[in-house]
Amino acid sequence: MLRIEKVEITLGRFRLAADMTLEQGRKYAVIGPSGAGKSTLLGALGGFVPRTAGRLTWQGQDITRAAPGARPMTMLFQDNNLFPHLSVTQNVGLGINPDMRLSTADRSRVAQALERVGLSAHADKRPGALSGGQQSRAALARVLVQARPLVLLDEPFAALGPALRNEMLDLVQDLVAETGAALIMVTHAPDDVRRIADEVIFVAGGVAAAPQPAAALMDSPPPELRDYLG
Repeated sequence: MLRIEKVEITLGRFRLAADMTLEQGRKYAVIGPSGAGKSTLLGALGGFVPRTAGRLTWQGQDITRAAPGARPMTMLFQDNNLFPHLSVTQNVGLGINPDMRLSTADRSRVAQALERVGLSAHADKRPGALSGGQQSRAALARVLVQARPLVLLDEPFAALGPALRNEMLDLVQDLVAETGAALIMVTHAPDDVRRIADEVIFVAGGVAAAPQPAAALMDSPPPELRDYLG
């Protein structure tokens, strides 16, 4: 499990506090008003945003000062972070080795991941030749080959239409189920929460609240969440 122990993040006048435990194999939706700190929370977990207090532990091991690549998690951003000058295969291979020196077994893993997300026929193309949904699939394939126990999604499907976004969410659910990973997903869409989340982390007023069961929370939201949901 991931323990977020009295973590505080201060960026200028912005402050965010979090204290919670997240379990492997669970799917968490992170919701809240714009600017509340949802992406900041994920950035701190991934090691991209510094914290001013508290610590992070994974399976009892302190990872507070670990570099992003040394943490037991992989993060998928809104723009998918695909390199335009590299092929789809090369972009996915970066998830195994940043210098792209891949063994035969590594190349097989990449090919299997591309087949799993339906991109085998596009392996040699560059991202610019792909549709938005195909680019999201390539980014998911890179997540898959990393095989980390924590997957962080920062609204990677926000620019997709509802049908394609639902397709991508279903694919994410399948992938995390196969690997047993925990999923922590920032979203603004209540429908996404109902579709994928076991629990909800509501971020507002400088606090990331401890997870609560998604169905019960969405059916009977407290006043602050109800105001956000409209």
